[in-house]
Amino acid sequence: MLIPARIPPHKPVEDEPGVEHRLELCRRAVQGDERFTVSELEVARPGPSYTVDTLEELTSKAPDTELFLILGGDIAAGLPDWHQPEKVLSLSTLAIAERPGTTRAQIEGSLGRLQRGDRAEFFPMPTIDLSSTEIRRRVREGQPIRYIVPDAVAAYIREHQLYGGSTDA
Repeated sequence: MLIPARIPPHKPVEDEPGVEHRLELCRRAVQGDERFTVSELEVARPGPSYTVDTLEELTSKAPDTELFLILGGDIAAGLPDWHQPEKVLSLSTLAIAERPGTTRAQIEGSLGRLQRGDRAEFFPMPTIDLSSTEIRRRVREGQPIRYIVPDAVAAYIREHQLYGGSTDA
């Protein structure tokens, strides 16, 4: 389930297109693949989008469902700085993909400072040297993003001239 944040409290984005555009980009990214859904849960909620609030709402709607929060290792290492991180850990199991620049030992050390910090599972993921920041930079500089994002996403970015530039599909 992809859940775009209404107001991301920790990660300001240059050339932020707005939550409605980000919601539509998520929809286009997963269209035709029934394994994924897109939720408007945080879009509909006023104020900053705290993960703990989303997990509480998801738990209240489906109390018997086990929730996994998928994070890159760099983000997981910063969990102690989140809003109510221990409650996040009580409501979900972290599924952590290791990424270059942050070691498993660093992640485990960071999470070890939290109650239930051992409630994390690491999973292998191929390293892809690409980030959303890099995609936005390519768009801003007029470089192609074809084969990097789904065609429907590239078309939407181009059509709405998002991220301060234009790009060829």
